[in-house]
Amino acid sequence: MKISLKAARVNADLTQQEAADKLGISKYTIINWELGRTKPKKCVLIALAKIYNIDIKNLKG
Repeated sequence: MKISLKAARVNADLTQQEAADKLGISKYTIINWELGRTKPKKCVLIALAKIYNIDIKNLKG
């Protein structure tokens, strides 16, 4: 079962700002991804999966 970017972040106990800081991006980029306004590139999805401690196959992006 795929998990949304927001759910994965919340499960990792991170705020949007904390996730953004780990990637070196703006929290508004995280917000846009979570709202489906934009999509992260595959290389960013890989980084998000590592940060959120989830298999990339289970991450909906």
